Amino acid sequence: MEPKEKIETMTFEAAMARLEEIVRMLESGNAPLDTSLSLFEEGVALVKLCNSKLDTAEQKVKILTDAGDGTLVENDMK
Repeated sequence: MEPKEKIETMTFEAAMARLEEIVRMLESGNAPLDTSLSLFEEGVALVKLCNSKLDTAEQKVKILTDAGDGTLVENDMK
């Protein structure tokens, strides 16, 4: 399993790429049980990281809406 510090500093794209790799490895069925469990645990940590990064990005997204007078108003995404 990747060291926790390394997972925590991964970009979203790197975490997704590693998750895809883990899924391929687990789907192959060739890994011993202990390795499969470690991969699964790493995958769970990566999913948590990705969800956290997506939640943060979602909070930053703004929607521009028409105020009715031709101007645009910035609203937080809900």
